[in-house]
Amino acid sequence: MSLKEIFSAFIVMFAVIDILGSVPIIIGLKEKNKSYSAVNASLISFLVLLGFLFVGQAMLGLFGVDVSSFAVAGALVLLVLAIEMIFGIQIFKDDGPTESATIVPIVFPLIAGAASFTTLLSLRAEYELINIIIALFLNIVVVFFVLNKIDYISRKIGKGGIYVMRKFFGIILLAIAVKLITSNLNSLLT
Repeated sequence: MSLKEIFSAFIVMFAVIDILGSVPIIIGLKEKNKSYSAVNASLISFLVLLGFLFVGQAMLGLFGVDVSSFAVAGALVLLVLAIEMIFGIQIFKDDGPTESATIVPIVFPLIAGAASFTTLLSLRAEYELINIIIALFLNIVVVFFVLNKIDYISRKIGKGGIYVMRKFFGIILLAIAVKLITSNLNSLLT
């Protein structure tokens, strides 16, 4: 166990999960009367990410999908979410069978999405497994706190702050999507 590896993995995962950047999306879901459970979203996200850490590469191989293809596919979903945030339009239809937003879009793709999956596989190549698991757990604690206190965060930021955050983090999300596409597209085309 290495505190340096835990800290490094935590920072990388924190930047990729970007739960603070998802605050405007989550507030938007609440405004559309979509409910979620902070405990369930956190627990499911942790289990999905932990499972992918152990079997992700093998699972993708089973379907004949390489990590680069998966990253580009996930980046396209992030790209659409970013476009919704930046331009204030709705592309995804709210035609799910429930009023819950716990699984889609909070768990996937916001927390446990292609960027998180790809990052976990990359971290696994660099760090000890126990350090990655601890860093992942600490990130999920932060996710739980933000999801649990979203109303408080919303009140403190205000409608103007939420609007600015939505546009700003929409551009950040767009940049992450473009980076995922461009960094993985080269390996797909060769």
